[in-house]
Amino acid sequence: MYSSGLRAFHAVAEAGSFTRAAADAGLSQPTLSSQVRLLEARSEAPLFDRRARGVTLTPLGRRLHDITTRLFAAEDEARALLEGAKTLRRGHLRVAADSATHVMPLLSALKRRHPGLTFSLSIDNSTNVLQHLIDYGAEIGITARQTSDPRFVARLIKRDRLVLFLPATDPLAQRAAVPMAALTGRDLVIRETGSITREVFETRLAEAGVTPGMLVEVQSREAVREAVAAGFGIGIVFDSELAADPAFATLTVTDADLDVAEYLTFLEARRRLPLVRAFLDLVETGTQP
Repeated sequence: MYSSGLRAFHAVAEAGSFTRAAADAGLSQPTLSSQVRLLEARSEAPLFDRRARGVTLTPLGRRLHDITTRLFAAEDEARALLEGAKTLRRGHLRVAADSATHVMPLLSALKRRHPGLTFSLSIDNSTNVLQHLIDYGAEIGITARQTSDPRFVARLIKRDRLVLFLPATDPLAQRAAVPMAALTGRDLVIRETGSITREVFETRLAEAGVTPGMLVEVQSREAVREAVAAGFGIGIVFDSELAADPAFATLTVTDADLDVAEYLTFLEARRRLPLVRAFLDLVETGTQP
């Protein structure tokens, strides 16, 4: 009874407008609008705030969108199984990761195994990577944040460490390694709150009793590099992410544990999804470059 209305609602919620949703669904806009209005009439409450340039979800609409996201994700999984996608001749895998450096070799290896697959990759901080999985916005997460939440399955992929880098012209660049105390009063360029890079490094600073200068917060690792190059401070990144560049010098910290692990993470409820099983098999069999 509600099936067509729910599907129409979900299409509009995803597209942000009735016009785009109708085009995506191959329906006329009046048909789509009628289905949504019938759903609203049954609930006796609006699901969208309608505006000239699109629509936004009402509080009830947001709650319903959470449900329809899970509903149609489960339907897609069932269809994939029934249509034989478990052979992985085709399919689209959505991956959220806190570092392209850590995930691209895995995607490359999976693509060689299953040439018919396509991928989409979003890069975000570790906290948001887990949220993408919860929201069914991605099937696979690659993150340094280990969680004890029973909804998740996590498998170790690799170990890395945080390092410092700064312009080669900085006097501190003459040293290959420094203690934490060398950062006293120095400006630092660091990722936003929610990133493991920031969480680990700020914890180690506090443990060492070191007070840096200004913290310059940026939203991506590429922005960290640009900010360091522009002279905003000393950058903190994963060792594997720092390509050789004569313009920069790399420093290790001698008296703090800056090791960080990267994990493959997914929802336990989605373990049976063929694409998730294939990715998990890649990690567990060690078939990586």
